[in-house]
Amino acid sequence: RWLLFEANHAGSMHASGGCAYAADMRWTRLFDDLETQWAAQERLELDAEVADRTRRERATIALDERLVGQGEEAVTVHLIAGPPVTGRVDDVGDGWVLLAPAERLRVLLPLVAVVGVVGLAARPTDAARARRFGLGYALRGLSRDRVPVTILDRSGGRIEGTIDGVGADACDVSEHALDEARRAGAVRARRVVPFGAIVSVTARD
Repeated sequence: RWLLFEANHAGSMHASGGCAYAADMRWTRLFDDLETQWAAQERLELDAEVADRTRRERATIALDERLVGQGEEAVTVHLIAGPPVTGRVDDVGDGWVLLAPAERLRVLLPLVAVVGVVGLAARPTDAARARRFGLGYALRGLSRDRVPVTILDRSGGRIEGTIDGVGADACDVSEHALDEARRAGAVRARRVVPFGAIVSVTARD
């Protein structure tokens, strides 16, 4: 009887320990599964938060800020008239961008004449800011330096000559061949070009 009791008691304890071990394993698997689900949910929430923050940040970035932070990578700018212009962003101001398609060649583009930009980075690469002056001030610089220019207008027309003066919303251009100096005998016509008609202004350094 004693031997039988001991055997039954040992078996009962062994069975009880086995049940406890199985229960512990069930809880461990349950908690492992919950931990996995929690981590996956955290990743989803973090991804959603990052995406939402990215959208909010992007919503505050203007086109001129993206252009001025483009760096050395060239962009292709499509315009309301004429062919696209491809080049490095050389400068940016209030309502305009200056591209460098080739060495010693610069193209001034009013942003209102731009219909699309290809190759533009999603966000600026630095904290640089666009110049505060507008298109008229930039044109005054060309006029002051007597730089021969080619102006493309919204009709697709091309005007070659020298900008003589710049008003509040238009510039005066003396038309002459680009390979000739601006002299009275070389001027074919004098034209007033509204800023709103300008698609691009091309000049050589």
